[in-house]
Amino acid sequence: MVEAELKVLAGRSNPGLAQEIADSLGIKLGGIECRRFSDGEISVKISENVRGSDVFVIQSTSNPANDNLMELMLIVDALRRASARRITAVIPYYGYARQDRKVEPRVPISAKVVATMLEAIGVKRILSMDLHANQIQGFFEIPVDHLFGAPILVKYFKELALGELVIVSPDSGGAERARFFGKQLGANMAIIDKRRERANEAEVMNIVGNVEGKNCLLIDDMIDTAGTICKAAIALKEKGALKIIAAATHGVLSGNAIQNLIGSPIDEVVVTNTLQISDEKRFPRMRVLSVGAIFGTAIQRIHEERSVSSLFL
Repeated sequence: MVEAELKVLAGRSNPGLAQEIADSLGIKLGGIECRRFSDGEISVKISENVRGSDVFVIQSTSNPANDNLMELMLIVDALRRASARRITAVIPYYGYARQDRKVEPRVPISAKVVATMLEAIGVKRILSMDLHANQIQGFFEIPVDHLFGAPILVKYFKELALGELVIVSPDSGGAERARFFGKQLGANMAIIDKRRERANEAEVMNIVGNVEGKNCLLIDDMIDTAGTICKAAIALKEKGALKIIAAATHGVLSGNAIQNLIGSPIDEVVVTNTLQISDEKRFPRMRVLSVGAIFGTAIQRIHEERSVSSLFL
């Protein structure tokens, strides 16, 4: 059997990251035309031969989530009909991931719906980073390779030499993530416990751990509107914290996120480029780290049928 040729194509959600991934692999991005009809419908055409190829499609299902998800599905369908041998969806940021279980009656499990749609359209493998909930991997009947942004963030913070550092989780659900960073950076850990003492009263943030006179690293998987992380930073300052850094893999940055971050006591905001961050959303205290190389390495290993998990051992 002739070895399948590696091809990397990309939708329009994050062209900068797609180019970085292709550059790390030493190949050109595959030819694809994506446009929109006058009524808003998306049109896709693959402009090169993909028959028998091992194809990786890079597309974050980020804002506009519905458009980017539909574009991904149309690209996959076009590739399947063009006889690609295997199609892997590379989804650096997996949208709809926060709806991963039924928290009240008569609501969907949207993360499962997206998984079902991707499988039905012909995706044979998923490559993603820092899923909002680990159980999402179980929503798929196809292999899911789950990368982590932590190695990139840890490397950056080690180079900063932050002195006496405390890793802070903005909620109890992120304790495991904070514990990992604490172990890697040789730092103690604190957790912010959020609660309302009475109905209709403002949320109170209690800090479990000592942060007085210490630098604090607030760590989460994503920064969306930044409301919680900014309130957490204020609470840390009130408890005597010195420098405060907020870090997350995914910079969703929706709504008033940028205004919230600029007006907060956070000294530096660190995210990765799993989502495209426009110039309008960047400000002097923001640092964007690249995940292009790690995705490129993972794609190469998947193509060669080698271990991806060994990237983190």
